[in-house]
Amino acid sequence: MKDVEKTNVERLNSRKRIRRRKRMMNVYGLVVILLVLTAGITISYTFLFNINEIRVSGESDMYSAEEIVTASGIKEGDNLLRLDAKKSEQRILDELLYVETAKVDRDFPSSLEITVSRCIPAFNVNYGEGTLLVSKKGKILADNGFITDGLPIIYGFDPADTSAGKTIESLNTHKNEAFQAIISTLSSKNDDKISTVDMSDEHSIIVNYKNGIIFKMGNWSDVEYKLNLAETVMNEDYVKGKKGYLRMIGSNQCSFRMTDGPVITAGKTETTTQPLTDANGNPIAKGEQNPDQEAIFDRANKREDTTTTEANAYNDSNNAYDNYDDGSQWQDNSGNADYSGQNSYDDGSYPQW
Repeated sequence: MKDVEKTNVERLNSRKRIRRRKRMMNVYGLVVILLVLTAGITISYTFLFNINEIRVSGESDMYSAEEIVTASGIKEGDNLLRLDAKKSEQRILDELLYVETAKVDRDFPSSLEITVSRCIPAFNVNYGEGTLLVSKKGKILADNGFITDGLPIIYGFDPADTSAGKTIESLNTHKNEAFQAIISTLSSKNDDKISTVDMSDEHSIIVNYKNGIIFKMGNWSDVEYKLNLAETVMNEDYVKGKKGYLRMIGSNQCSFRMTDGPVITAGKTETTTQPLTDANGNPIAKGEQNPDQEAIFDRANKREDTTTTEANAYNDSNNAYDNYDDGSQWQDNSGNADYSGQNSYDDGSYPQW
């Protein structure tokens, strides 16, 4: 038999074949990565990160931890990744009337914490047919037929919904803006100096203070700034202890007068009307205002002036603080003010006009 000589033929790969093989390897690698990720996500959403501990913290005098957890709709065994925290927070606020805020936090791998704060009654909102008791954050706590003593009274807000548990909102967007600024300012300072706020006209908001000062704020804009400016003026020596009227002049000035006459500034006279308030600073209906309001303020101021020392009486010829009402106005950018019947305070943060 004739021997056959075997030879090996080495096949040379072309460049095209090499590139094709590399592309296939990349595709295979991507498929493997996707499969691993899919498996990991599936396991995480089913077997891993399931809740086995729920903690409740914060302040809540009215509700137990079990009631708060039940209201949230969260149960042990629920998956942390599938949990809708915002929805659970809103459920707590809707279900539990006296919870002001609720926060749901995931604590991986298997714990959950719910933090709540209690509602604090802060305002009376009168709407004609009744009076709403409202919290510091604007949550309606009750629709009462009476006014809760010791809390400021808001008139003329026109609430769109009076249902308990709802966040109070007005039919008028400008009043909403002013109200939110007012409650935010008072709540941040724990301020109890205001007795009433009349928002019947959003272009002419009137704030009555417990010290006998009536502040004509003007419109709904920059409410927080205006309240802070009014407080600064009331703490000035020429105003402290007196009863009268504060009025915004322009965007950055605040004038004090013991009468509610016209304010004269830069050759312009701004006509005013008597505020619809009684002797205690409470708003009253048109046609029922007290014609002796100015005399009441004048007598009160004179009584208070007689109790001061001679050094602080301001009765010399250069500082006739209590006896003149010539309609003049004094101001400077330092924030200091002199008194001559009308005084204007300018905080210097804006250009004067």
